[in-house]
Order: sequence, then structure tokens, then C-alpha cells
Amino acid sequence: MSKRVASVLVAGAMVAVLAACGSGGGGSAEKGSGHKLVVGFSQVGAESGWRTANTKSIQEAAKKAGVELKFSDAQQKQENQIKAIRSFIQQKVDVIAFSPVVESGWDTVLKEAKDAHIPVILTDRAVDSKDESLYASFLGSDFVEEGKKAGDWLVKEYAAASGDVNVVQLEGTTGSAPANDRKAGFADAVKGEPKFKVVASQTGDFTRAKGKEVMQAFLKSQSKIDVLYAHNDDMALGAIQAIEEAGKKPGTDIKIVSVDGVKDAFTAMSQGKINFDVECNPLLGDQLMDLAKKVKAGEQVPRRIKTEESTFTPEQATAALPNRQY
Repeated sequence: MSKRVASVLVAGAMVAVLAACGSGGGGSAEKGSGHKLVVGFSQVGAESGWRTANTKSIQEAAKKAGVELKFSDAQQKQENQIKAIRSFIQQKVDVIAFSPVVESGWDTVLKEAKDAHIPVILTDRAVDSKDESLYASFLGSDFVEEGKKAGDWLVKEYAAASGDVNVVQLEGTTGSAPANDRKAGFADAVKGEPKFKVVASQTGDFTRAKGKEVMQAFLKSQSKIDVLYAHNDDMALGAIQAIEEAGKKPGTDIKIVSVDGVKDAFTAMSQGKINFDVECNPLLGDQLMDLAKKVKAGEQVPRRIKTEESTFTPEQATAALPNRQY
């Protein structure tokens, strides 16, 4: 008889547990603190060494923090990211984080996440939505400041130059925050110096192959190029190949200023092929996981969290190269 009573009690306890798990229409947004945090993350793609390091940092940090990470690669397409975010909403993840391919066109899907009571964190790149309630925080670099640092170096480097300085610009993905902001910051830094002429500017889509292709076109269409400003290192590295194939010496015949600070660029700097590099730190994983836990717990977090970054000359890059993580 006692066995039978025990069985009834166990069965009753199981029903109670199942009822508790199934209650509350808010899904995982209302899960208790004993549950493993689930984060849905939509990455731009794998277009560069920087992006690969960023992905690795996020995946490793999630594992270390005991966070279940649902990862999606958008392959540089906004429609893929929107599908991924909608899938995360359907799966009732606790927090959604993503690095937007472009700045515009997010309001509808972010409103869907808000209506589902799932907080959203922007990483690396911002959106241009006027409704800031659609996301909890933005963690990433100040791209305008990065562009300004590149322009400030150029102004200082050519302070004694009296003639025109012809600049070609390899822009990032059209419509993306880093492309828009790095272009604006650079333009602002050099606007007081009429000798700087941006004679050609075109997207290289943040990839090495496209950077090479566009630089080849610049070399054919422009009779005199003094400086290349690249919105990221992968495009700069592709451009270096084009410059060398054209029989010119990168870093000497054409000075190069770039943004990111990846290991391959540091190697190129140590060889004198890149003259100045503005760091953009991809290792955001630990900060993101910490932020996701705070947001899920309902804590107040800053609307904007900037990453700390530096700049590098060839000498500094050479010294830092052996210990460079990405």
C-alpha cells in the first residue's frame, strides 16, 4: 500500500512540474532564474578576419558563461538576419543579439521581438531606428571616431605637403554603419585641408577579393594615387595585391591607412605595406554575455557601451604581432 501511495505522490509532483513549465504565455522571457540563459545571435557573415575573430569570441564566451547560444550566419544579407530574428522569437529565446548587416529596415522585426517581451542587444553595428525602446543596448565601436583617427593621421602625415594629395577610398558594405560612419569621420577630419582630394570612392564590401578588384579599377582609372584609405583590413590586404601586381610598392608609392587591426594587417605593417591602422576590437564575447545576463535579469544597463581601442604604426604593430589574438 505504501508503494502505491508513493507512486501517486511522484506522479502528482511530475504533473505539478509540467504545469509550472507550461504556464505563463511569455515563454522563456518569463523563465525562472534556475534555467540556462538562451541567447539567439545573428552574425553578419564571415566576410573578414575581423568577423571570424568576433564570431569565435562570442561562441567561446557563451560556452564559458554557461549560456546556450543559438547562432545564425546571415551571409551578409539582411533578409537572412530578419528570418533568423523571427526564428529566435518563435523559439522563445531569452535574449536576441545581432550585428546588423545595414543600418535601416529593422523596425518591424524589432517591434515583433518587443511584443514578445524578448530584449534585443545590438553588437558591433548600430541601427538607425528612431524608436530606441526597440533595443536594450548597443555594444560596439565608435566608427565615426575610427574614421576620424584615420583622417587625423593623414593630416599629420602630409602636414608639410604643398600640392594636392590624391586619396582613393575603399568603402565597406553599402548602407552599413561602419561604412557610413568611417567615411563621415574621415571626411570630417580632412575637410579643413583642401589639398586632400578623394578622387575615387567605391564599396569593396569588406572583402579581400572585392578590395583587390576595386583597387585594380582605381589604378586603371586614376593617373595619380597618393593614399588609399580602406574601411577595413581585408580590403586593404586585397588592394595591396593589386598595387604590387601593378608594379608599385604599397606603403611607399601609395600610402595605406586602414581600420581593424587584424593579425594579417599587422604582418603587412611589419613589412612596411600598411602605414597606419586604427584598431576595431572584435573580442566582444565576454562583454556581450555579461550584458545579456543583466538585461535578462531586468537590470538597468547603459544604452551605449563603447569598446576600448588603439591605433598602430608599423613599429607598434611589429612589437604587438607575436601576441596578437586575432
